[in-house]
Amino acid sequence: MEDRWLSVDEIGAYLGVKRDTVYKWIGEKAMPAHKIGRLWKFKKDEVDEWVRKGGAGKISGEHDGSK
Repeated sequence: MEDRWLSVDEIGAYLGVKRDTVYKWIGEKAMPAHKIGRLWKFKKDEVDEWVRKGGAGKISGEHDGSK
């Protein structure tokens, strides 16, 4: 299986969200992303794990393991 870096548009299409949502999740919900020059790139397996752990559903400012 090919393990390549995905763009903002590609990861948004994969997750079914708009690019603005992807940028918001990077800044507010610690979505795993890597900045390469001016571009954000993503590894599908890292994003899958983040989603499984509830990353997209966390309330802004909430941290793992604290209540």
